[in-house]
Amino acid sequence: MSADLKMLESIQNTQSISREELGAILQTQDSFLIQELHKKAQQTATQIYGNKIYIRGLIEFTNYCKNNCYYCGIRCANAKADRYRLTTEQILSCCKTGWNLGFRTFVLQGGEDPYYTDVKICQIVQEIKSKYPDCAVTLSIGEKSEESYQAYFNAGADRYLLRHETADEEHYRKLHPQQMSLNNRKNCLKVLKKIGYQTGCGFMVGSPGQTVDTLYQDLLFIKELKPEMVGIGPFIPHKDTPFADQPAGTLDLTLRLLSIIRLIHPHVLLPATTALGTIDPKGREKGILAGGNVVMPNLSPVNVRDKYKLYDNKICTGDEAAECKACMAARMKSIGYEVVTDRGDQFCLMIRNQLTLNVGRNQ
Repeated sequence: MSADLKMLESIQNTQSISREELGAILQTQDSFLIQELHKKAQQTATQIYGNKIYIRGLIEFTNYCKNNCYYCGIRCANAKADRYRLTTEQILSCCKTGWNLGFRTFVLQGGEDPYYTDVKICQIVQEIKSKYPDCAVTLSIGEKSEESYQAYFNAGADRYLLRHETADEEHYRKLHPQQMSLNNRKNCLKVLKKIGYQTGCGFMVGSPGQTVDTLYQDLLFIKELKPEMVGIGPFIPHKDTPFADQPAGTLDLTLRLLSIIRLIHPHVLLPATTALGTIDPKGREKGILAGGNVVMPNLSPVNVRDKYKLYDNKICTGDEAAECKACMAARMKSIGYEVVTDRGDQFCLMIRNQLTLNVGRNQ
């Protein structure tokens, strides 16, 4: 066995990676080594989750945002953005459509929009959980106070997604205005874990200023946080942002990092993102074959999908929800995987919940 293959074996067995190993994998031109990396990651995911791919129904309910992140198309300074907000009734209609299609997780994603107060968010969560009690509700609405996060959790929210984007302070400053804080971002994620959310973090691949060293800081932070989900996808520039002329992140680098994350965090839920499908027609399939096990079809009303543009050329903006789900199922079937309609909790949580249930039944 070559030294490079022994390195992959070591990473897989120890579930850890050094700065030097990361650099070697990200910079190598050895196509056989990268094929082996993806193969090991895919095998690791299959050993834990089988050939099941979990779907989350994405509802992009507002594209207003108070923040001014330099990479984001819905940043508050983008006067060209066509803004919208969904009503509670519209959100519930999306959930009804998703429920009838078999979705058992709803992801409410939006900018940091002050219009949706804690009371409004709690009411929306409560109504969804009241109508669909066996569904998971995921929130992805940015940085909030601990009191806010606790209120959402008490209302019934199960999961929270908050991509940290970069764990390196110097890199963070290149991507965000001064009033935003990496320390606060990290603290929010730690608070979410403390409260009891199934928590997701993640980062863009190929964002301006990113290096092997900043990526290694990302991996160290993920190891420290121990999230249930990690969402990564390629940076894609938006024409109305300061990074409009920056090159996009690559499919190759994103797939390498997906595989690395799978090897060092075997049980993590790992999406093959819409951004991957945007930069490559088979990007989501390739993401699954590199170790991913989650996809997120869009349940948002068709008339607003093209308005929720974090980046340019987003795919599936004109498809009805049923078309999105059918297309995704067909895509996954074409590579030997099955889209399943259960909640898709992280494997470790499935075991823990089942043990708790069994204990309760035996008492």
